[in-house]
Amino acid sequence: MDFGLVLQTDPPASRVISLMKRAERNGFTHGWTFDSAVLWQEPFVIYSQILANTTKLTVGPMVTNPGTRTWEVTASTFATLNDMFGNRTICGIGRGDSAMRVAGRKPNTLARISEAMKVIRALGRGDEADLGGTSIRLPWVAEGAELPVWMAAYGPKALKMTGEEADGFILQLSDLYLTEYMVKAVKEAAAAAGRDPSQVTICVAAPAYVTADDSPEALAHAREQCRWFGGMVGNHVADLVAKYGEHSAQVPEELTDYIKARQGYDYAHHGRSGNPDTQFVPDEIVDRFCVIGPAERHIEKLAALRALGVDQFAVYDMHDAQEATIDAYGAKVIPAVNA
Repeated sequence: MDFGLVLQTDPPASRVISLMKRAERNGFTHGWTFDSAVLWQEPFVIYSQILANTTKLTVGPMVTNPGTRTWEVTASTFATLNDMFGNRTICGIGRGDSAMRVAGRKPNTLARISEAMKVIRALGRGDEADLGGTSIRLPWVAEGAELPVWMAAYGPKALKMTGEEADGFILQLSDLYLTEYMVKAVKEAAAAAGRDPSQVTICVAAPAYVTADDSPEALAHAREQCRWFGGMVGNHVADLVAKYGEHSAQVPEELTDYIKARQGYDYAHHGRSGNPDTQFVPDEIVDRFCVIGPAERHIEKLAALRALGVDQFAVYDMHDAQEATIDAYGAKVIPAVNA
């Protein structure tokens, strides 16, 4: 199993770079960041420095979207980084929850994501692409360039499209039941489209907090540090409920039940511990969606995720123990999972 580190690009950028270097030293293979131009600093500028200061780490956004950047600019940026550092990027893409809404726009449609994925992937590897009726290519892209495009998804139509079109699937929660359900949906869609399901890389991303023991005090603190995640996922779930209804065969109730007490969301606290808009998230959801507890619990849950077909676990490291989590994974979790 590969391991990724997910950060927000809060200033100073030097700290983001330092944490990514620390992650690579501890056996992480991927470095991811949020991409929301109003809330955080521009990630692609920082990727260049992360790549320059590491040797093997693959970097990318979790996730960008097709609405805040024109597609040829996105492709050219990735292709430039790959030309400089050797095919060490992945384009994670989604609807653009915070990036679009903070700027006063609606998240992108699946149709727009589908078009964008095709254009960005093709241009990133030097092929021609149809950009609104104009055929273009990036003439300077070297032979052998690659740009995998991984799609973030929850709903049935998005899961189907991921299996049919994307190179990878990003699932932002680590609940075992929901992971099995959604990975199955993606793999079945890939097979039905004539693709090899094993060629769709599965990445589960969730907060991880390693505690010294499993005492009630330690677990309570870890839950409070990670409760924000249930609120972030709740934004996407609320969209699904609005589209499919509160009770629908299209979406598992294991995913939708917990947002009934949700009363709103302020993106000023998006993705941060202590988010006041996430108190509706119960402890059970934190335990299911995140990975908390002593290292042994992490090893056990990650082994179960790998058995479900997960190829990468990406650690959301937005809490008060960033360095400690990276080091604990490097010293205990990664070696045990990959023994």
